[in-house]
Amino acid sequence: MVSASVLPIRASLRGCTRPRRRVAVLAALCCSAAVARSADVRIAVAPEWAGQPLAVPSTARPNAAGQLVSIVRLSALLSEFVLRRADGSGLYLSGRYAWIDAASGRTEVDLGDVPEGDYAGLEFTVGLPAAVDRADASRWPAGHPLNPLTNGLYWGWQGGYVFAAIEGNWRSGPERSVPASPRGFSYHLAAGAGTIRARISVPFAVHGPATLRCAWDLAGALRPLRFDEDGQTSSTHSRRDDPLAAFLAQAVAQGIGWRGIQPGAAPASAPGPGFTPSAAARATAEGESSPAPVPLAIPAGFPQPDLPADNPLTRPGIALGRELFSDPRLSGTGRQSCASCHQAAHAYADPAGLSRGASGTLGARRSPSLFNLAWEPAFAWDGSKPRIRDQALAAITGPTEMHGDPAAAAATLQADAEAAKRFREAFGSTTVTAERIGLALEQYLLTLVSADSRFDRAARGDGSLTAEESRGLQLFVTEYDPAHGRRGADCFHCHGGALFGDFAYRDNGLGGNSADRGRGAVTGRSSDDGKFKTPSLRNVALRAPYMHDGSLPDLAAVVAHYTHGVKRTANLDPNLGKHPDAGMDLSPAEQAALVAFLRTLTSSAGG
Repeated sequence: MVSASVLPIRASLRGCTRPRRRVAVLAALCCSAAVARSADVRIAVAPEWAGQPLAVPSTARPNAAGQLVSIVRLSALLSEFVLRRADGSGLYLSGRYAWIDAASGRTEVDLGDVPEGDYAGLEFTVGLPAAVDRADASRWPAGHPLNPLTNGLYWGWQGGYVFAAIEGNWRSGPERSVPASPRGFSYHLAAGAGTIRARISVPFAVHGPATLRCAWDLAGALRPLRFDEDGQTSSTHSRRDDPLAAFLAQAVAQGIGWRGIQPGAAPASAPGPGFTPSAAARATAEGESSPAPVPLAIPAGFPQPDLPADNPLTRPGIALGRELFSDPRLSGTGRQSCASCHQAAHAYADPAGLSRGASGTLGARRSPSLFNLAWEPAFAWDGSKPRIRDQALAAITGPTEMHGDPAAAAATLQADAEAAKRFREAFGSTTVTAERIGLALEQYLLTLVSADSRFDRAARGDGSLTAEESRGLQLFVTEYDPAHGRRGADCFHCHGGALFGDFAYRDNGLGGNSADRGRGAVTGRSSDDGKFKTPSLRNVALRAPYMHDGSLPDLAAVVAHYTHGVKRTANLDPNLGKHPDAGMDLSPAEQAALVAFLRTLTSSAGG
């Protein structure tokens, strides 16, 4: 096959009959090709309000009606990047997709190597091409912008992505003698809103690495809106007949503007957690033998997980972790194991709700289910532990949990010849360390997968749901929006997708123990106070009681809470805050249907 880059050279050599002249022409062309250079170019899309930088979560800003508006989420998918030349032609950067999220500080897009030179403008789409939007999202590798675990913008079994999510709170202005409680708004723009194409016609030159700085000004979209308690402007999910969705899509496209070009190399990315050499890796480096890795079976439709690269699954490692999970010698008293508070029959949760530790102390939070941890980005109810091994060792040492000493437990296991043999099989040597205890527990817990429920079998045509269960599913995936004739339960916002949970941190209106800051204790931000991880609903029927504090005894109580028991707390999630003060007007029969559907998410044998 002839390289395309060779064809112009061959064409230029035609008619060159003298060898010396042909050599000179070839040399000139090669020198010319060497001069053409490329540079690493990035796009930064920073949020603004009326031309001023906007930190998300934001402070309250006034709209045209005098109401105070704050933004808690600004997230979007970008694609179809084009650098427009002065002659009207374009440099199309096909196959590049990006996810930006203001709250996590992810506002830059790496376009890769771009030919240096003069350009007349920049274009990109907020959203995805139809073929990509409707394709199987489970094909994207871990960390890819379109992996649902990365962006949190995938609709799940309803199909397609949310192209842009704008969520926040509003309250009446200071003219009211009694400040109103904050209320929420939730705007999710998807394919139904139409194409959102940002076009910036400003000349710029690329000569070396550079960042093209853009702004996403939200004032143009949100200032004209007047929020009402009847919810007319509080929500949209891109229905094709929704004028609010069409208005917001146009406002988003018009609100993206140019802020200049910043020369300089792209900042080096910091290594993520979990990539330091582990005991297993060091065993190989020291010449010790390590067992062969085995793959994790990923269920159909599940996103690709970000498995720890430094702790590959092995059969002896998993077996050792299973044994350690039930070994009371890991606790300070020698009488409590991990399995004491994470019981297999109850989806590896504790039916007692708040568990008593090895020393008899009652914990402040309930023991969560341990299924599908391979897909969670962080661990503990507040996300304070970046890896499973960290959470496992924290539970072993916690004074209200196992109250143990990992070093002492390692010494006890080291003295047990059979246990030392298991460590040699798993890690290549008989040396028992606290680190290896954590690694073995991590391997075992990664294999606890729940994916074969009655719902899954019905979804693939191997069974069916009852009429009541089907009604519950319909309510589950439909928003509650009486202002626009939509009657649902809004569950899918937080519990959509194959995992039935997005693991984001939210205040769900329990209004409980104010001394437990939740996520706020981890980040130090008051805007995160009262927020806890959104868990998966798989096997939910097996793990009563519910919530991070075990305060709701059964599924009927959970549904009743979201129907009419949500309290308007300071950081209440906007997807709940948009509902009326009286809650959602779900009938007893509808609530019972929701419970019936939730019971279909139980896997056989709890697995």
